[in-house]
Amino acid sequence: MGEVEGVVQGHRDGHGFLLPDDGSQDIYLSSQEMHAVMHGDRLRVRVVRLDKRGRPEGRVLEILERKKKPIIGRLLLESGIWLVAPEDKRMGQDILIPKNGIANAAAGQVVAVELTEPPSLYSQPVGRVVEVLGEIDDPGMEIEIAVRKYEVPHRFSPATLTQAAKLPEKLRAADLKNRIDLRDVALVTIDGEDARDFDDAVYCEPCKQGRGKNAFTGWRLIVAIADVSHYVKPGEALDKDAYERATSVYFPRRVIPMLPEKISNGLCSLIPYEDRLSMVCDMLVNEAGEVTAYQFYPAVIRSHERFTYTEVAAILGNTHGPEAAKRKELVPHLLHLHEVYRALLAQRQIRGAIDFDTTETQIVCDENGRIEKIVPRTRNEAHRLIEEAMLAANVCSADFIAQNKHPALFRVHEGPTPEKRVALQAYLRALGIGLSISDNPKPAEYQAIAAATKDRPDAAQIHSMLLRSMQQAIYTSANSGHFGLSYEAYTHFTSPIRRYPDLLVHRVIKCILAGKKYHLDPGKMDVPMPAKRPGRAAPINPASASTEIERWDVVGAHCSANERRADEASRDVEAWLKCRYMREHLGEEFSGTVSAVTSFGLFVLLDALYVEGLIHITELGGEYYRFDEVRQELRGERTGIRYSTGTKVQVQVSRVDLDGRKIDFRLVKDNDETKLIARAMRDKAGQAASKPNTAVEALEQVRRADRELKTSRGGKTGKAASHPVKAARQAAKAGAKSAGGASSASEAKPRKRR
Repeated sequence: MGEVEGVVQGHRDGHGFLLPDDGSQDIYLSSQEMHAVMHGDRLRVRVVRLDKRGRPEGRVLEILERKKKPIIGRLLLESGIWLVAPEDKRMGQDILIPKNGIANAAAGQVVAVELTEPPSLYSQPVGRVVEVLGEIDDPGMEIEIAVRKYEVPHRFSPATLTQAAKLPEKLRAADLKNRIDLRDVALVTIDGEDARDFDDAVYCEPCKQGRGKNAFTGWRLIVAIADVSHYVKPGEALDKDAYERATSVYFPRRVIPMLPEKISNGLCSLIPYEDRLSMVCDMLVNEAGEVTAYQFYPAVIRSHERFTYTEVAAILGNTHGPEAAKRKELVPHLLHLHEVYRALLAQRQIRGAIDFDTTETQIVCDENGRIEKIVPRTRNEAHRLIEEAMLAANVCSADFIAQNKHPALFRVHEGPTPEKRVALQAYLRALGIGLSISDNPKPAEYQAIAAATKDRPDAAQIHSMLLRSMQQAIYTSANSGHFGLSYEAYTHFTSPIRRYPDLLVHRVIKCILAGKKYHLDPGKMDVPMPAKRPGRAAPINPASASTEIERWDVVGAHCSANERRADEASRDVEAWLKCRYMREHLGEEFSGTVSAVTSFGLFVLLDALYVEGLIHITELGGEYYRFDEVRQELRGERTGIRYSTGTKVQVQVSRVDLDGRKIDFRLVKDNDETKLIARAMRDKAGQAASKPNTAVEALEQVRRADRELKTSRGGKTGKAASHPVKAARQAAKAGAKSAGGASSASEAKPRKRR
């Protein structure tokens, strides 16, 4: 029962948890203890007791540091009192605003508040409005809220903007010094229709070298990546802002870039027919899809065309079609790219890399920033072609750095933890599919299970469980390989415009080529320590990072944490937009598929709208459901009906909580649902000789059994039985008559003998 320091994480219900700095078990804080603190504060807590499950509960001893960032919320006027209801419900308390602290804000507007008086045991926090964001219904307001709620840096410093403005508009002669001229090579970019920054270009040609046993037959694959490191130098304002952001953040209709637009969409974007600086990975790929040789060098290139994925897929599908006719001179190069892609894909399968077929969606917004429709994003051959080319370049960069024993950031994806491995093994055994993973699993085992179950009705559930068993990919200096892709070493090299780790990899490669060593800027250690992640050791305290490797680990932890922050902010905006969209469909019924099962209900993905919501367990009817954690299903104790991932259901949109980003469904029990319950009860009783395949067959079996029962009651003539009460009376009379007849016979027999 000691004292622990950490950061408090609030809960919308009023209580909270202390996340200890040392990564130990979270400590529960009651709602009473949370009166004087707010989400994000640093505390010293004493553990005072353990609950029945052995979980620690704490008492606040000291508030070490208050969260200084402004709080976003809506300004309200209630009974003459101004207050702000925080957008982040983990804050737990409304903030009082004095009349002279509302600035020029009006009731109902979204504002940013700075605390002037922190909360105490007996008083609410007090603050003042420092920024008015606008009305809650303004286009893009959900993004403005998210970037502040998750503390995403969204304004470049004046020094950064000044430095970016001084950069030249076009390449200068000095920029071309010591670079290979590839402007005559037919490099092309292939991106999505809505892409604005083009950071990679590709080219491929057949290649034959040597004779006899040493002869090489395959392809020369060139991947040219925008040379951001030429413009963003260590220690400068541009670099400082890029490191603070660590990644670009993508929202529907808007991007918060890592670098100013002049660089990301201008100087470093591989715009067609414009000279651009690049770092090139030049590879030889044999017919088996193996990279037999590679080299890195700085170059100057000129993109010969800007293709979209749709255009390339159409050309590859029909080389005599209209799309191919427009780019006739480039079609052979695209065909060579497709050939090397097929070889790389074959090698991927031999390697046993995991490849799940997942459905990604794209939100299409109207001019006001509201959802117009949600459509599935299909991956075609062009997507996979570029993916394989980028993977090859990333692997070569990792190998180049590892061979030269230079510290850098590797992209590490580890296999399942022992706990998750055991849980997955139990789940696969319960399914009885005849396949499982070993105690030291390999990616090929996962891929074999995915391939063997892809046609099953519960394939989505199985693949989801496989994905959830693996750990999250991170950036770190320790090269532990990439489990999912089945690579011994892997880095991110191909997107320096939008990812800071890629920029660092470019700098390291340049230093190795120049025979130098890249040293991290000590200023990069001045960052908050990220929270401890489940299943991992506590991150290194930046202030105590003394060795070069420790400094790389601090940078890796910072980039990993900001990557997760960007994902959370993007998901929050998408959830808000979907809730706003579903408010227009309240009361409507939709068909859906169970996407996840929990102890408190079912998450359902609507088939037509691609929106997910929750059917709470109390909405499943008057039945007690038990959650089977091994099988990941809910089972009714009375009826035996089961709900698992992949189950088809009919739901009604019953409630939308815009503030909580939650959508609630109600289960609609139509005729098919009734049949499903009937079948479940019959299966539970063991009365069915054969299991029906459909609900209609189940109902037909019930009717057939009922007819057979009535026929048996009606006698051999097939006459239907009478009413049960009448039948009972008839049976009683027949019994009385038979009893009287038996008595007369017994008396007659002796007389007859006499």
